[in-house]
Amino acid sequence: MKSRWNWLHQWASPRWFYRRSGACIPWCAVAAAGLLAVALVWGLAFAPPDYQQGDSFRIFYIHLPAAVLAQSVFAGMAVAALVVLVWRVKLADLFIRAAAPFGASMTALALGTGAIWGKPAWGTWWEWDARLTATLVQFFLYLGVIGMHGAFGSTRTGGRAAALVCVLGALNLPIIKFSVNWWHTLHQPATFTLTAPPAMPAEMWLPALVAVLGFYALFAAVVLFQMQSEILYRERHTDWVRRLVDGAA
Repeated sequence: MKSRWNWLHQWASPRWFYRRSGACIPWCAVAAAGLLAVALVWGLAFAPPDYQQGDSFRIFYIHLPAAVLAQSVFAGMAVAALVVLVWRVKLADLFIRAAAPFGASMTALALGTGAIWGKPAWGTWWEWDARLTATLVQFFLYLGVIGMHGAFGSTRTGGRAAALVCVLGALNLPIIKFSVNWWHTLHQPATFTLTAPPAMPAEMWLPALVAVLGFYALFAAVVLFQMQSEILYRERHTDWVRRLVDGAA
């Protein structure tokens, strides 16, 4: 039991995390490139067209993974925020700082591709639909987290303020998820659920699954790299960073 807790404490050490995460970044980047290339070629060129929407449906292979990441990244930030507020672990704050811009970009991509898809499907670029509105709120919550980190002179104060926004903003996630079931909405119900098989043939949903995995690998590569950069900046006055910089020089 003691060795298990020591392992967890190691992951809370910026120095230990920097060294271990550096080995993961190339693998995540290669996985992201490979999975996204396969998914986009498969989905855009070889998957069959939708029987109602035709080829306009193919934007699904970008819209779905962006929407999934937009929600799951914020959920991960909310968990990290609890760690910041309760245990004050610096790496959890670094994760929030690194993940927020990525999550905001995924939310913007989901909204943008949704608007492009909505024009032929619904006849309008935008509708104040429950899910669309809640997703727009989530985009502003991401911007709020990013803004809180830079709004205070103290890194610690900014981190705790951003963590509070994450915890409170997590209340919006169930609204996004279940809005299509709670209210009459233009947005279609969930394509994938844990209690029912996918509502489309395998040759259509498999490339979507590969795209989601590719986006997660991209998220891991980007966030780990950003966390490493932030660790070097925050720990720049420590001996281990000085030795690292001297060795690189």
